[in-house]
Amino acid sequence: MSCELIRRRDDGTAPPWDAIVRTEGWDLAHAYDASLEGWLVLVARRHITALSQMTEGEAQELGLLIVRVSAALEAATGCERTYIAQFAEHPDHRHVHVHVIPRPADLPGDQCGPRIFSRLGVDDAQRVPETRLNNLAARLRETPAFSAYVGQR
Repeated sequence: MSCELIRRRDDGTAPPWDAIVRTEGWDLAHAYDASLEGWLVLVARRHITALSQMTEGEAQELGLLIVRVSAALEAATGCERTYIAQFAEHPDHRHVHVHVIPRPADLPGDQCGPRIFSRLGVDDAQRVPETRLNNLAARLRETPAFSAYVGQR
């Protein structure tokens, strides 16, 4: 499924929340099945299934993106920090993708740390509405950390 989503971005039919920014090696999108606004995913544009398969350039770009996206999330959502995770084991997403998850100050204790994943893979009624996803995508692009990075491309 990750490769299909990349093709949709390549052909220009992805909504704003699914193509927040595209770099040489990475796409930034909002998770489509999350109940937490700001749950972002950095997806390798090249099909790789393990971090060890990244090129040096992809790895360097990923490091910078994690910092920039985290700063943009803090600015746009007011979260106090971000969580970072990478598994690439979901049957529909056996493709390197890195979760950048906002950690709000008021996050209930039973959702902290790895338990935050209870907010992913939720049914349609619990998902963040598309209008909010698109609004967040616009706010992210306007943050100093994010716009400064995008301006280099």
